[in-house]
Amino acid sequence: MLKNNFALRREENIIHLTYKDIVMLKKEIIYRNPLLNLGYEHEDILPNGGLGAVLAHAGVGKTALLVQLALNMMIREESVMHVSLQDAVSKVDLWYHELFHNIAGNFSEAEIKEYWDKIQPYRFIMTFRVESFSVPTLEERLTDLMQQNIFKPHTVIIDGLKFDEAGRGQLVLLKELAKKYAMRIWFTVHEHLNEKPAENGLPVSFQHVTDLFDVIVQLEAKGEDVYIKALKGKSSNAKPQTLLLDPATMLIKDGK
Repeated sequence: MLKNNFALRREENIIHLTYKDIVMLKKEIIYRNPLLNLGYEHEDILPNGGLGAVLAHAGVGKTALLVQLALNMMIREESVMHVSLQDAVSKVDLWYHELFHNIAGNFSEAEIKEYWDKIQPYRFIMTFRVESFSVPTLEERLTDLMQQNIFKPHTVIIDGLKFDEAGRGQLVLLKELAKKYAMRIWFTVHEHLNEKPAENGLPVSFQHVTDLFDVIVQLEAKGEDVYIKALKGKSSNAKPQTLLLDPATMLIKDGK
């Protein structure tokens, strides 16, 4: 935990953040929590053992949204495992660095680097080839990390799972895995351009697994704007708010 007596020090042109600087940066990042303003009641958004999905067409910003959610958790000292089925570790890491720099843009490079060094241990990147990914394999690698006290995730992000091929059985197993290890799991879900939505606004190809998800969020591109919509899981008393994904910075902004 951060202590109030954290003092400013300078050593060979290295700036050590003051406690005030850390609090300011922490507020800056938490302010940009991607989903709270959509009507979700808790910082974690998902309940313990729950599944969440971010739906969008290719290139709209699914990964960027979930990386911001992960950064919010890291700043709260909650551990996040990012499982990518399509990108190398270096590319996933670049997402985190770029979005963190955009969020903390009002701070100096030295301050950004020091704070990044403080929160980076709360993230672990794991990659699979799509064809080699399975729930038993994921659990095996996960338990290896936990048994050696290397990493125990509060939340897991699975980026690149093909829902139209995975079937319901794999998601049932992943939900059981989330409950078994008291985790929350987020997924990116690819929407096909020519697919018409069902009456509930969700893709027809996603209907067979909708009931397994506690939270569903959709990114919808309209012209130059990308709207963020809560389709499932928000509070019934929530006042509707418009949130956008800024195409320049890939950060969340108020739609007012």
